[in-house]
Amino acid sequence: MAGNKKEGAAPPSTITTADDKSKDIKKDVTPQLPPVEAAARRLERLYGGGGGLSTSSKAATTTLPINTTKIMKKWLGASSGTAGNATMASVAACAEKTLDPSGVCVTGREILMGLCSEEERLAVAVTKVDDGTADKPEGEGGDAMMEEDAPSSNTPEYLSLTCREVESWLMTLAVRIYWRAGKYQQAYDLIIKGLQLLDAHLVDNGNNTSTAGGLYPLLARMLRYRSLIMESLLTSSNDDDTYAKLCSDTRIELASRHTHAVLRRDADVSATILNLHLRELLLSDRVEQAQKLISNSTFPTDAASNNQLLRYLYYSGRVQALRLEYTQSYSNLSQCLRKCPTNTGLGFRIAVQRLLVVVQLLMGEIPDRSVFFGEGMRGELRPYLEIAQAVRRGDLAVFHETVGGHAERLRMDGTYTLISRLAHSVVKAGLRRLKTSYSRISLEDVASRLGLPSATSAEFVVAKAVRDGVIDATIDHVGGYVQSHDLVDVYATVEPSEAFHRRIAYCLTTHNDAVRAMRYTPDAYKKQLEASRGLRRSREEKTDEEKAQEIEDELDDEDYEY
Repeated sequence: MAGNKKEGAAPPSTITTADDKSKDIKKDVTPQLPPVEAAARRLERLYGGGGGLSTSSKAATTTLPINTTKIMKKWLGASSGTAGNATMASVAACAEKTLDPSGVCVTGREILMGLCSEEERLAVAVTKVDDGTADKPEGEGGDAMMEEDAPSSNTPEYLSLTCREVESWLMTLAVRIYWRAGKYQQAYDLIIKGLQLLDAHLVDNGNNTSTAGGLYPLLARMLRYRSLIMESLLTSSNDDDTYAKLCSDTRIELASRHTHAVLRRDADVSATILNLHLRELLLSDRVEQAQKLISNSTFPTDAASNNQLLRYLYYSGRVQALRLEYTQSYSNLSQCLRKCPTNTGLGFRIAVQRLLVVVQLLMGEIPDRSVFFGEGMRGELRPYLEIAQAVRRGDLAVFHETVGGHAERLRMDGTYTLISRLAHSVVKAGLRRLKTSYSRISLEDVASRLGLPSATSAEFVVAKAVRDGVIDATIDHVGGYVQSHDLVDVYATVEPSEAFHRRIAYCLTTHNDAVRAMRYTPDAYKKQLEASRGLRRSREEKTDEEKAQEIEDELDDEDYEY
């Protein structure tokens, strides 16, 4: 048949032209933007913009999302990888391409562009374009991508809705690059300029959270960077007077910012400032002031980020440990360690674990051995493992030798003061072991086994332990020995009768309280209150429900009569 396909006939050949190849290549090619600039334009799209505003295009809409703070926080988390790999040249190039030179961010644009030369900025764009088009010959998509995907120098695209946020974000990136490079003075000067620009943007918006909500997470980040840079300046210069002057200048400012943050219910800024205050007070050894700050302030636990909550739990646990409140400190540190992410923040987890081990030892507990052999913690917790072993042995000489060998490391960790309190725990552990092993032992042997300087010191230590109830023994001052009391039948002592008396007293107190509660009817106070206010109705007065019930009863009686 003419309409049927013949067997063995070759399929129809397709003719591919140069134009078709060019179209296919265009579809496969994706825009090659620098990562920092791509992240900035993504934020513009999240705010409802088009990723950029061309100078020759129509004015973009100024309608912002309802919760810009939430969008900004999610975007900062998603862009953390890009921020970590950013360079000063990429930051300056992004500022040049995204910030309008005639807009509100002209000052920040000039500052950021001045951080590196023009050749370095151009090298960032050339590198990214070469990555996508270096292997493509002319006429096969290379020039086409340059014309369509890459921003043209004749028609630059500037951000319209997020220019202030991107400017502040680029400032934080540049500050972090300086800080990591050890250029603390340049970082401090730049962070001061960044805070001034951000404050100016907030004033222009009238501190309206609906239009400037995205700036507040960046404000919290800038304040934290400033605090870290100030500490780095102190470490590098070893000038306590300079650090004290910087702290005094910023303490009043932070207090004012915290007040405004609480009034506008800004959890990010208020939580960050509260942690900065606690950190500064702990660094200056003002433990009592830190405790007053904790007791007189409220941390936004529900609204604050997990990182700020972890810092607050760690600082509060450290303050409570220094104030001998070991139980509460152990609770906060344990909660902090449980909430820590396991895939990052190893240094913070090590710091929390170190302090938690010391607090456990001060509470008279020996931490589990597996704690010291966690992933990445073996080398950092090695000194604390040796200290825990010395405490468990109860040998004061070995304990002092171990602490002395790691004294410099313990001072760097900030735990030397707490560990110096463990000497009493070591003595108590040693006395318990001696009491279990010997029924009678001389004071000289006690001094030699516990590492005490003399028998007189051992006598004082044993006397205090007996008074505190650590051991049940008697000191023979004439013979110079300690006699442990044998275990006796507890029912042959007065302890059972005292416990029985306490239980009877509790039952009698409960009975008396119940009798007092039964003297008055439950609603007696309500009647007195109504009578005092003139609201008590007479017996003749009836409620509407009672009147309706009487009418229904009368109708029922009439029905029965018929």
